[in-house]
Amino acid sequence: MENKTQIFIPPHPLKTAVLFLVFNRLDTTKQVFEAIQKAKPPKLYIAADGARTNREGESEKVKEVRDFILNNINWQCEIKTLFREKNLGCKYAVSSAITWFFEQEEMGIVLEDDCLPTQSFFWFCEELLHRYKDEKRVWHIGGINLQNGIVRGDGDYFFSKYSHIWGWASWANRWKFYDVEISNIKDSDFIRSTFKYKPLQRYWIQNLKKIKSNKLDTWDFQWIFTIWVNNGLAILPNINLILNIGFSKDALHTQGESPTLTASELTIKKHPSKIVYSEDADNYHYQNYDKPDPIFIRIINKLKKIFSKIF
Repeated sequence: MENKTQIFIPPHPLKTAVLFLVFNRLDTTKQVFEAIQKAKPPKLYIAADGARTNREGESEKVKEVRDFILNNINWQCEIKTLFREKNLGCKYAVSSAITWFFEQEEMGIVLEDDCLPTQSFFWFCEELLHRYKDEKRVWHIGGINLQNGIVRGDGDYFFSKYSHIWGWASWANRWKFYDVEISNIKDSDFIRSTFKYKPLQRYWIQNLKKIKSNKLDTWDFQWIFTIWVNNGLAILPNINLILNIGFSKDALHTQGESPTLTASELTIKKHPSKIVYSEDADNYHYQNYDKPDPIFIRIINKLKKIFSKIF
């Protein structure tokens, strides 16, 4: 991954609160925190899950991360913390932390400890949070772009049905509909009405079933489904503003190789003329990132994992 060196001059001091979700990775936390330091949000919310009892030395790592952040806040800001004593796991720790954040803020920016933003990401989110505050078709503002240089729409950002969570922002009056157990979703009809493309329907119906049967320990798909049930859309930039620096064999959800991305600065000069989602962009994303590998490739990959554990 590469972060292109550019000069971004903030148009004004940042006025938007930031929620920083951390756990046990000091190396990635330091990099993301440095970006937050430069942006100087007026309010910083820090949430951290508790250490797992079956992981030797993890409690020390968790403490080290928390201490580092608290000892390096070198600008004037209001600080609030949610430090768990016991481990809740990704599904509940992250979702409850976001709920805690939006119980206190009308709108805000959310960053995890492996999502490294450019400086313009903060002001990109802030401008659009205010612009679309009362536009109930828009539920999510993301910083990631996975279109590999293809420009979508006629503005500096476009609308999508994918609410990428590698650096994002939203509003409390949208998040209040979130249910981590998706108990309000009884069937998958909303997915069929969301996408015309049959493979996309099948892919997301499978994920819905996995969450319903507790076979998928995550929180973000529930947010995607919440948006779709309410006919919402996400904003995504036409230039990538986030690098995920957390891909490693020790990561929970980002194992293996990371996407080849660069991140650049973006100052909004042109807003899209219409609020309509890019079907081409969403189909492209499915084909390049979500589409399951053929069965024989999956078998080979599974065998590789088994043999790597044995040897």
